[in-house]
Amino acid sequence: MTSSTHPTPNTKSTLIRGLLIGLLFGGLLAFGLASLLLSDSSKHGNGESAHSGVNTHSGVSAHSDKSAHSDETDNKAPLYWVAPMDDSYRRDKPGKSPMGMDLVPVYATEEAKLAQSNERTPGTLMIPPNVQHNIGVKVAPVTIGTLQQTVTAVGNVAYDEDSIVHIHPRVSGWVDRLFIKSQGEQVEKEQALYTLYSPELVSAQEEYVLALKRGDARLIDGAAERLRTLGLSKSVIEALQKTRRVTQTVTFNAPQSGVVEALNIREGFYVQPGTTLMSIAQLDTVWVIAEVPEKYAQIIAPHNSAVVTLDEMDHGSDAKWESHVEYIYPSLSETTRTLKVRIPLNNNNHTLKPNMFAHVGIKPTQRKTALLVPRSAVIRTAEGAKVVLSDGDGNFKSVRVRLGQSDSTHFEVVEGLLPEDDVVVSAQFLIDSESSKSSDFKRMKAPDHQATTTGTIEAIELPADTETNGASNNAKLVIARGPIEKWGRGPATMSFAVSKHIDLSQFSEGDNIMFTFVTGEEFTVINMRTHSEHAMDKGMVHDSGHSNHKHDAGNLKGNGEQSDAHESSVHKSMAHKSMVHKSAEQKSINHKEHMHHD
Repeated sequence: MTSSTHPTPNTKSTLIRGLLIGLLFGGLLAFGLASLLLSDSSKHGNGESAHSGVNTHSGVSAHSDKSAHSDETDNKAPLYWVAPMDDSYRRDKPGKSPMGMDLVPVYATEEAKLAQSNERTPGTLMIPPNVQHNIGVKVAPVTIGTLQQTVTAVGNVAYDEDSIVHIHPRVSGWVDRLFIKSQGEQVEKEQALYTLYSPELVSAQEEYVLALKRGDARLIDGAAERLRTLGLSKSVIEALQKTRRVTQTVTFNAPQSGVVEALNIREGFYVQPGTTLMSIAQLDTVWVIAEVPEKYAQIIAPHNSAVVTLDEMDHGSDAKWESHVEYIYPSLSETTRTLKVRIPLNNNNHTLKPNMFAHVGIKPTQRKTALLVPRSAVIRTAEGAKVVLSDGDGNFKSVRVRLGQSDSTHFEVVEGLLPEDDVVVSAQFLIDSESSKSSDFKRMKAPDHQATTTGTIEAIELPADTETNGASNNAKLVIARGPIEKWGRGPATMSFAVSKHIDLSQFSEGDNIMFTFVTGEEFTVINMRTHSEHAMDKGMVHDSGHSNHKHDAGNLKGNGEQSDAHESSVHKSMAHKSMVHKSAEQKSINHKEHMHHD
């Protein structure tokens, strides 16, 4: 009995093992519950955070959308309405401008541009893009090129004066018979023209017959020579030699074929040496005398190609002859102020008749490259030529230009524009009419950086990379220039860089030129042309000392820098005055408001 109440060692071991297993499962269960609780807590916290974040973002987004909508509404609401061509004409509602155009709304963004445009130089206009479109504004660049000129002129067909033969008697006498009855009559070579009675001719024949009878060769030769000197033809002398009979009248024949261009005698006229009896002209070659306008006198040269057109030829179709300028007459016509040029034409079929009316087109010798502006951009006024410049940002300004030669599409610009400037070619008259109210007709760039004067080329320095047409990026010119009055500079010899578009092959050392240059890091010639010597400044002096040249060049460059500094200081002073003025206006407004409040 006692043995059954006390546990054995095996029983104790089993109990301990069961207790350990229970503790293990309990720990695992507790760990699982704790993990589950922690996971739920984390999810709950994240959910609140996410919900809070969404609400916050939604709030910001809503506020942002509301602000953007407000800004958009503000931008779409016009500040005021303004006249398209006069920004000083403003109204608080739509309407018509004094010119009858619809007022244009101005928004906040355009107000800033308008304020900026009002600070520009006088005469500068800011035109919104929609207005530019409505009035048809078009721009084109100023280019560098060569004019393709054809000088047109009118002319008349005339006889070739080199082929005209004038007939004169060599003795005094009377016209016994006249075989030519009218001017313009066609004659053939050796055709009888007239017979002449002259006592001197009768005496000369008698001497010749007497010499023949004597058989003295020396006398025969002398008498025959006298007959030839008096104008008798070989056939008349041979007939006299055979018949040995003296005739009272002698017949004279035509020296060439042609038409009688002039007939100055009739039967029975008394004539003497020096009297022009008649003139015979040929029509195988004729001249066209063209009347060239005076402005083209400098560009027309001998051997220029020419095309002559006559209307209503060949049954209504125009007839054209190609030729060249043979001769240029030395003076202009007093009545028409035109220059006469002579153009020869072949006329083997005698189609062309003297005094026919002709149209002439002459192609001048190809000129050097120049700045070109479209013809449609030029505005002609009593004061000169103008164009409307565009800076590409909606700003326009009317400026003066000096023009040179022209062709059918372009004008040469001598002064007033630079390469790649943009000019208005459509609707420029509308813009110019408004710009001219306050425009000072100056360039949008500072004028003190550019000057035009005359000079003489002392040296041409061309680098190795010079192109065949004489253009180079590094070409230099040494020019003995004339005075520059607006800078107060006297004559000096200086070195200039040359713009690439200028063809230096057209110039030589010693040429008198008129040129335009700009200041900068160096003096650069942007336009140059030959200039007659008599038009050069007679007061120009060439400095001989190299040091003096450098000194003058340094002074001129310093003058350019001083002008830049002066211009900058003037702008600052004007800005300061503007700020003071605005401050005074603000004080005045505040004072009035304070008085009203009181």
